[in-house]
Amino acid sequence: MATLSNNSPLYAYRRVKNLAAQALAVAATVFGLFWLVWIVWTTLTKGLASINMDLFTQMTPPPGETGGMLNAFFGSAVMSLLGVALGAPIGVLAGTFLAEYSQKSWIGNTVRFVNDILLSAPSIVLGLFVYALVVAQMGHFSGLAGAIALAFIVLPVVVRTTDEMLQLIPAQMREAALSLGIPQWKVTLQVLYRSALPGIVTGILLALARISGETAPLLFTALNNQYWTTDIFTPMANVPVVIFQYAMSPYESWHSLAWAGAFVLTLFVLVVSLVARAIVARNKVAHD
Repeated sequence: MATLSNNSPLYAYRRVKNLAAQALAVAATVFGLFWLVWIVWTTLTKGLASINMDLFTQMTPPPGETGGMLNAFFGSAVMSLLGVALGAPIGVLAGTFLAEYSQKSWIGNTVRFVNDILLSAPSIVLGLFVYALVVAQMGHFSGLAGAIALAFIVLPVVVRTTDEMLQLIPAQMREAALSLGIPQWKVTLQVLYRSALPGIVTGILLALARISGETAPLLFTALNNQYWTTDIFTPMANVPVVIFQYAMSPYESWHSLAWAGAFVLTLFVLVVSLVARAIVARNKVAHD
């Protein structure tokens, strides 16, 4: 087989193309990282300067006054955890069905196709869907409707993660357990879930990190509440909507609260993402 000489014109042409492609890739990476670093740096500097104890001890203030975001933090925590509680179990069961019972069937392919659509659907569309499904029927906004909207965002992430994690488990583990006469449901619970648990938990944590900053679906479902409430059947304050409303306001005190809320939210997403990566790294070390 003929080989190209280092001095041939074709070799030089391919080398120039390769260098040009590498330069464009590096430039695109630097361009994207620049804006990312700028956004994060602006959020951290302005948000950190606005942090104080009132932020975590006082309620969202009326126009022109100072206050905190205690009720918004509580509302976001309740709706996010409830959204995970609603979406994660269904997602795990659906992912198990896809991986163990319908890998190559038309039902499995259809479910995967619908899940991919749901995974890429804009969150505002999901919010409008829950608005028509829940809010319009109840006649008012509520924290429950917000949690349901967030559950629709959690669901496809957990389905995809569970499906992929279970498919990574070697078939020999299933065959060994089944050869001992263990029922399929026990194999799934005691063997497959135990092996795939770190990956499934990681998927749930990443879904939690994603829904913690969603604003659009909550605008159509939970809306907002200036006061403290634990009733999920009434409108509930939440950090993303408060940030949106305060950032659009003409009051400087509200702008400071918006930056502080953005800082806390960014820090929370960062911590959850680091925990998810730590779980994956620990699981990889254990298998190695």
